[in-house]
Amino acid sequence: MKTAIYYFTGTGNSLAAAKKIGASLGDCDLIPIASFRDATGKIVPQADRVGICCPVYFTGLPLMVAEFAGRLDLSRTRYAFGVVTMGAQGGSSTLRQLDGLIRGQRGSGLDAGFAVKMPGNYILMYSAPAGTKQADILASADRQLAEVAPVIARCDHREIPRSILGSLIYAVAYPHFASRAHNEDRKFTVTDACTSCGTCAAVCPAGNIVLSSGRPAWQHRCEVCCACIHLCPAQAIQAGAKTSTRQRYRNPSTSIAELERFGETRP
Repeated sequence: MKTAIYYFTGTGNSLAAAKKIGASLGDCDLIPIASFRDATGKIVPQADRVGICCPVYFTGLPLMVAEFAGRLDLSRTRYAFGVVTMGAQGGSSTLRQLDGLIRGQRGSGLDAGFAVKMPGNYILMYSAPAGTKQADILASADRQLAEVAPVIARCDHREIPRSILGSLIYAVAYPHFASRAHNEDRKFTVTDACTSCGTCAAVCPAGNIVLSSGRPAWQHRCEVCCACIHLCPAQAIQAGAKTSTRQRYRNPSTSIAELERFGETRP
């Protein structure tokens, strides 16, 4: 059975999850959601089995993923699934949001949904785990994904998890996030350590960064993935005084080249 997994990623966690599931399924295309950022109209997958893999942002979907899911026509899809990666919580509310968007287009929602814990890396609020702690989280995620893949391969149905507390947090946190996300880049600055390499522009899934006189300039359509901060090789991008001391992160199963594929072209 042909499978298409549409993914959104900033620092690689969701891409790593999609790669592991896709490798297990075979005959699977991994398609960046960012590649549709300038497209209009309905999106009709050329696959019998379709998945969306993305991170949890403030107990909900990244804005680009929510917009994409609202245009995804799965009316002829045999099996639809969602996989969300999260640092702590919000998996159930994010899957239910995705389920509702898919239901609006398909007439029925997701056939299955899964939440996988991976290293949290929202550097605007905290430092990413490192060393043994990071390795333990990634090993646990690999075990979860090894269990998820056969369920998807069999097209088994799994009820979307529900959490009353998660729904309450979503009702408060997500609208606040959604109303502010695109302008969060106003917090970002660049130090004199910048080498004008262009990595920040190349990895940005929103195409939100251009180089002006060799330095990044943000265009206020930010997805708050923080890839520009985490993946800058000179650690020249900051968001306030605290990020300079916080751990940078990239999922070790992904490369900078993979994360650059649908960012802006290098200068």
